[in-house]
Amino acid sequence: MRFQPVIGLEVHVQLKTDTKIFCGCSTKFGAAPNSQTCPVCLGMPGALPVLNKKVVEFAIRAGLATNCRIAPRSVFARKNYFYPDLPKGYQISQFELPICQNGHLDIEVTDLNSISSGCQGGKEEATRAYSDVRRGADDEVNAGRRLKANSVKRIGITRIHMEEDAGKLVHSDIPGLGSGSGVDLNRACTPLLEIVSEPDIRSADEAVAYLRKLHQIVVYLGICDGNMEEGSFRCDANVSVMPVGSTTFGTRTETKNVNSFRFVKQAIEYEIERQIELIGEGGKVVQETRLFDPGTGETRSMRGKEEAHDYRYFPDPDLVPLVISNDWVADVALSLPELPEARRSRYRSELGLSDYDAEVLTATREMAEYFEACIALGAPAKGAANWVMGEVTRTLNEAGKGIAECPVTPERLTALLQLIEKGTISGKIAKTVFDEMWSSDKAPEAIVEEKGLVQVSDTGEIERIIDEIMAANMGQVEEFRGGKEKVFGFFVGQVMRASKGKANPAVVNELLMKKLKGA
Repeated sequence: MRFQPVIGLEVHVQLKTDTKIFCGCSTKFGAAPNSQTCPVCLGMPGALPVLNKKVVEFAIRAGLATNCRIAPRSVFARKNYFYPDLPKGYQISQFELPICQNGHLDIEVTDLNSISSGCQGGKEEATRAYSDVRRGADDEVNAGRRLKANSVKRIGITRIHMEEDAGKLVHSDIPGLGSGSGVDLNRACTPLLEIVSEPDIRSADEAVAYLRKLHQIVVYLGICDGNMEEGSFRCDANVSVMPVGSTTFGTRTETKNVNSFRFVKQAIEYEIERQIELIGEGGKVVQETRLFDPGTGETRSMRGKEEAHDYRYFPDPDLVPLVISNDWVADVALSLPELPEARRSRYRSELGLSDYDAEVLTATREMAEYFEACIALGAPAKGAANWVMGEVTRTLNEAGKGIAECPVTPERLTALLQLIEKGTISGKIAKTVFDEMWSSDKAPEAIVEEKGLVQVSDTGEIERIIDEIMAANMGQVEEFRGGKEKVFGFFVGQVMRASKGKANPAVVNELLMKKLKGA
């Protein structure tokens, strides 16, 4: 029997506010344990929560960016359960009336059936091509070029609701107490959005595509720093399997708090295989909460899965219903940045960039804004794209910096590109100038003048160099004239070397071709 996975994701997004959702304590990461707490987040008797308006604004931003309906009235509820890191004995969340509902995100998925129609080997070859790309194959002819058929799939978003985070259990040697567990409540009351998808996802790859897109959106919006290692963006994966052709979902398990795209993929794939194997052996899948072990790549049972009624939800009596006006929603909508999908479309239609270029340049909001600053200053779109994706990104990666820390400003990079356009320097020399700009903070014009890097376009000087090189390499001249045209590259290299890279490549190519042909 063949099985179909059914996957739904619950994503917890930690909001980038300065203070917590119901009190004024700092949300800064990495402080000494229990140093950022107060009677409210410690759950002291008589302490009353006060809602942080910025949290509501961030929730509206997330809802609008994911095509949700913003509820004019929403209600906070108490989710009751006992755990050592939950000082009040309940979590303030939302249940029946969340702030955002009925949204969606569109993701690109690989359509093997469509690919197979263009492959000589049919679907089997298409599957191999897909596997090549998933493994990151270097052979673009055998993998990437065959794999072109992507289709758009819509993943529904059931709801987005606001809630407070719990504290954190620390399992280690505790000074003065020896080995054991401690509770750090700095994270208690930190604001979260929980974004719950419909069970529309049918593979681990689709799950990762959805998560990557959602991650990019919340970071673009400025509502989350996206740091998965620190738990700012983490995922609970609900997985079940059902026979192919069935419309009845199987029993699901929930794998909690997975905090990397790679681990989400591994956890889902393991859970699918485990459930199929269990059913095949005559067993039954138990509804439960599981944990993912990155060391083994496996999930393991943690506890029985609770139902909603187990939490005894009821409206929080300390917080009045939240009423959101149409004017407030409209104001937030006006403040939204241009999102990645819209930017990619504009780069293709208005700037003539390729799909690949548009994808890379919109990977982060900071990179897109750096690129657009260059365009606004007069840089050519394709030239700016090549340099931002090439030298700028390479040097940033080597230095371990983000583009916000780039010492070469858009103004300086644009000035460098304009020197290339004018023919003042060659593209090769420009890389030398860029490296000097990076380390010295000098303007490109000053570096070119200081180091004497102006490109040589004087035909007389270039002809002299060509004549000397041809005279010293008559064997290669005869080879070229005998039909071995690959030798041309040898002569170009020799001329550029003799001119110390300053000769204008276009002039060199034109003059060299004439002289080698004896024209």
